[in-house]
Amino acid sequence: MPPSLPDEPSHRSKPSRWFNPILAGATLPDRLLACAAALVAIILTGLICGLMFGEGSHLPLIVAPMGASAVLLFAVPSSPLAQPWPIIGGNTISALIGVAAASAISDPIIATGVGVSLAIAAMSFTRCLHPPGGAAALTAVLGGPAVASWGILFPFVPVALNSCLLVAIGLAFHKLSKHNYPHVATPPVNTHLTADRPAAERAGFQEQDVDAALAALKDSFDIDRDSLLRLLRQVELEAVARSNSEIKCADIMSRDVVSVDIDASVEQARWLLLHHNVRTLPVRDHDRKLVGTVGLRELAVAAGSVEPLIARPISARPDDPALALLPVLTDGRAHAVIITDAQRNILGLISQTDLLSAVARSLPKPVQPQTVAA
Repeated sequence: MPPSLPDEPSHRSKPSRWFNPILAGATLPDRLLACAAALVAIILTGLICGLMFGEGSHLPLIVAPMGASAVLLFAVPSSPLAQPWPIIGGNTISALIGVAAASAISDPIIATGVGVSLAIAAMSFTRCLHPPGGAAALTAVLGGPAVASWGILFPFVPVALNSCLLVAIGLAFHKLSKHNYPHVATPPVNTHLTADRPAAERAGFQEQDVDAALAALKDSFDIDRDSLLRLLRQVELEAVARSNSEIKCADIMSRDVVSVDIDASVEQARWLLLHHNVRTLPVRDHDRKLVGTVGLRELAVAAGSVEPLIARPISARPDDPALALLPVLTDGRAHAVIITDAQRNILGLISQTDLLSAVARSLPKPVQPQTVAA
């Protein structure tokens, strides 16, 4: 089945009555998966370290802060505090500071306070702030003979080793589960390779507005600035789609769709594009089901059959809100969205022109001044 864009608006999905997440965006399946991943990761980390150190080693196979690191790594992988460098750098640097504090200060209470305080400062300046780092500093100070016997090596073995193994397992897990980790917020890119800002960023709030709002609130949030910008822009789109949800794709789509068969020639497809003055042709298989699209970009210098040139289609359903297609049709790549039913039968097509007309219809009507009789 072809990918359907845009996704179902988030305001329609509600959390389970008995699962009330403390973090925005959390779902019950993600939490259960995080539990399973943490189970495997902690056991594997301990087993691998056991094989490396040997069973008779007095060195701890895995240190306590790894449990807290696992919570961040698997439960909130998009957090800036859960990225690879904060986990590895935060734990290792904090353990180093803890060892230094323990060796320089005889009173353990003062040493723990100094160790945690300096660990926060060091992690902040090295851009690897990681809450379990505070526990790593405490462990280095209060770890007893096992830690003291290793001295300066303790931050590297087992702390850094544990951290590296945990991150490696986390990278593999998130790749298999198709999560964005390490989390990178990719801003919209101008696909025309010009100096202009992408269309989605030219209207509405700007980066300086977000900076001003953060300064006014005087709070720190567990989200990086680029992710915050992306989230707020998506909120704008969701609000537009919700407030104009009465305009459905079926209301504005073209129904007499110009399409081409999968075994058609490039010459036939190019003639259809130019003759009908359209920019995208849906491609049908032998059962007349949608299999993809071709446009003038693919057909310009090609020859032979259209089949090798087919691109993955962007599709939607007739009952989807029409204005939910805004991010798709304004990204500079797609020129049309194909409207299909559940069986991939082509029902219609919405072009950028169709969507522009729908947006114009959704704008508030100007209020006409009333003349007051003398």
